[in-house]
Amino acid sequence: MAAKSDGAAAAAGPGPEGAAGGARCAAGGRGEAAAVAGGAGAPGPGGPGPRYELRDCCWVLCALLVFFSDGATDLWLAASYYLQGQHTYFGLTLLFVLLPSLVVQLLSFRWFVYDYTEPAGAPGPAVSTKDSGTGGPAISTKDSAVAFRTKEGSPEVDPRPATSSASAYRRCCRLCIWLLQTLVHLLQLGQVWRYLHALYLGLQSRWRGERLQRHFYWRMLFESADVSMLRLLETFLRSAPQLVLQLSFILHHSNNEGDSYSNAFQQLPVFSTFASLLSLAWTLASYQKVLRDSRDDKRPLSYKGAVVQVLWHLFTIAARGLAFALFASVYKLYFGIFIVAHWCIMTFWVIQGETDFCMSKWEEIIYNMVVGIIYIFCWFNVKEGRSRRRMSLYYCIVMLENAALTGFWYSSHNFATDFRSLILVCVVASSFALGIFFMCVYYCLLHPNGPMLGPQTPGCICPEAPGPCGPPADTVTSPPRSLPRTTGSERDGVSVGGERAGTPTPPVFQVRPGLPATPVARTLRTEGPVIRIDLPRKKYPAWDAHFIDRRLRKTILALEYSSPTTPRLQYRSTGTSQELLEYETTV
Repeated sequence: MAAKSDGAAAAAGPGPEGAAGGARCAAGGRGEAAAVAGGAGAPGPGGPGPRYELRDCCWVLCALLVFFSDGATDLWLAASYYLQGQHTYFGLTLLFVLLPSLVVQLLSFRWFVYDYTEPAGAPGPAVSTKDSGTGGPAISTKDSAVAFRTKEGSPEVDPRPATSSASAYRRCCRLCIWLLQTLVHLLQLGQVWRYLHALYLGLQSRWRGERLQRHFYWRMLFESADVSMLRLLETFLRSAPQLVLQLSFILHHSNNEGDSYSNAFQQLPVFSTFASLLSLAWTLASYQKVLRDSRDDKRPLSYKGAVVQVLWHLFTIAARGLAFALFASVYKLYFGIFIVAHWCIMTFWVIQGETDFCMSKWEEIIYNMVVGIIYIFCWFNVKEGRSRRRMSLYYCIVMLENAALTGFWYSSHNFATDFRSLILVCVVASSFALGIFFMCVYYCLLHPNGPMLGPQTPGCICPEAPGPCGPPADTVTSPPRSLPRTTGSERDGVSVGGERAGTPTPPVFQVRPGLPATPVARTLRTEGPVIRIDLPRKKYPAWDAHFIDRRLRKTILALEYSSPTTPRLQYRSTGTSQELLEYETTV
């Protein structure tokens, strides 16, 4: 049973674990641990699944405050430029506000259209009456047309056709939603809507029952991922150039003592600069937090770590932007050449690293170009593995560039008696040093995997506990998320790897600290549904495919909602040589 999604297939079938769900759901962030061996419904050692908390709500509200402060100060500053006759700065400020906003709103509306449009030939869910032969729920999809058979006690689908009044009511509701979303995106408020929708879904996940609670939590994570990607794109297309532009204006007009603008309106560009700087730092930290929360193979980022990340990026980007503004105030042409050359080098570096973020080649190229823009201002991890060497090399290059740009600016003037120029040079150096200090604090004390200089814990699907990561010895571990297909010889009982035919295969993920040397035989249970995705899982720091591919996301949400228990996701494996026998009937 498969649901194809641009080369991907999602299949749902009965899993070997109980209704509690062995592994955390791949979209569940800080979800559940392995189920205890025994009957279905036994709670796992990790306790209940993820829960939306008050601090999550406060984080979203702060993100909205940062968003509005950045946009409001930019528009206010553009209006003041126009009133003061600064038409060049007015045009550039307005351009950096409107153009990125239009791009992001178009992308957001395109996502809405795709999410809210029924596939051709699939007007609604269909009910499958074919027996699965296992006694568990049989769920299948094809091209996002959901077909499922409900279990006793789960929501049932009425096979009777809907009445004309009900159909008219649904059409009216859909029309209202389309009109509302069109109006919201025309007013350039698509991201605000997504923030509020994520907040609503998170609150619903607290107020609803257990099954609907997990369903709303999944949807909240999907919405948070969407808005974090949109904000990342917008901030580096709008706030980053706005930061350099307003710093250049402040430096240029601060030397004119008699300038009326510099005396009366000096504070407004400062407010706009700080709002742009805070928006950049906040967006980067929020993106990393949502990315880690979305992956079950990584420990979640704490809010302390997120705040320290904000300070890290705040000071490093401030030093970078000030160095750019100082150099651009004297060498405008050479500054443009430097920016283009730096972007080309960084984009080539990212492409050479062979990233795997998007679902197609051209989307990957566009993504690499956007990452090249990010690398003009700050570090952004795009490759799996230890990033210390690459990050150290990047910051060494940035430090040398900042020193060279500031040195060229300082040497181009006679500043022997001007202490303000020396103060600006010190500000660049001290701001960069503070940013590196907070980066060291994050990696030494607050990194999710543990201190940098101490013993590190790899990303783990189990909640944090004083003991070693992994389930206790008397529990049955969850099935692996990625399983390859079983070969024909293995199905026929032929000896594989010197093992006798018929010997039970030990669970792959059962070799963990604290487990006995002898593998525990897996109890075959079929109560828990499993959604299998016929794609290899993307490696961190990439998003999982069900966060990027919207057709796959719609399929998973439909299967999850129709299932009486929260299903688990499994991606295709490319490393192991055989598949657990209980999954041999799953296509």
